[in-house]
Amino acid sequence: MPFLASGAENVADLPVHDLIDSHCHLDDAAFDDDRDAVLRRAETAGVCKIIVPAYTLKYWDRLKESCRHHPGLYPAYGVHPLYLGDRDDQWEATLATLLTQAVALGEIGLDAGDGTPDAAGQRAAFTTQLAMAQQLGLPVILHARRSLEEVILTLRRFPGLRGVLHSFSGSLVQAQRLIDMGFLLGLGGALTHPRAQRLRATAAILPAESLLVETDAPWQTPHAHPGTRNEPAYLGEIIASLAQLRHTPAQEIAQVTAQNALTLFHLQDAP
Repeated sequence: MPFLASGAENVADLPVHDLIDSHCHLDDAAFDDDRDAVLRRAETAGVCKIIVPAYTLKYWDRLKESCRHHPGLYPAYGVHPLYLGDRDDQWEATLATLLTQAVALGEIGLDAGDGTPDAAGQRAAFTTQLAMAQQLGLPVILHARRSLEEVILTLRRFPGLRGVLHSFSGSLVQAQRLIDMGFLLGLGGALTHPRAQRLRATAAILPAESLLVETDAPWQTPHAHPGTRNEPAYLGEIIASLAQLRHTPAQEIAQVTAQNALTLFHLQDAP
């Protein structure tokens, strides 16, 4: 049986173990030596579908081939704010072509961390890609490190756009503003860390229909695996943490977050 071969169109039709990792960088070089083994472990752990968002133009072709060869991997294409220097003169045309076979545009956004590319260049690339997603009717996968407020304000210029704020770590007020605009919130390994008190308190009370679960592998490893590479097989640990915080059965969390992913990314219609 090939990895991730489920064809069910609704979570109600899926076994409980069929989880969806809404953000995993399987195209990253960290998986070059054992990508197939990583996928087998994910299948064993109950992960049935994985959204693989690009972050650099350099990996677009590799991402396309990986998703073509592994049913259940779904590509998103975009240029991450930290990798704007990887673009060439044809990047917009290439991106537009790839997006015809994608479930989302991403990972894109703003990053105000130390040593990041200039803010003006980031804003220009971000708005260009948001406009492209709006025109194509695609959801966006958003990155917002130390820049969530500006990202929210920028999104207001693109009414009707939908997507997910990946690795959400903002306040309850910011979460509600995003939800009101039609965006979902991606929760990952940070949720499993006891010291992430604000995030855990926020995740405990957010509407379930606004949540996705993600690994962001190979980064953001859950608390139980310090110092190791993250991988999609750990998705169940994030679901377990969320279930504990919300006093809700893990089965219910798995089902609702999977349904949210199916709906946002139109996975029923994906090739």
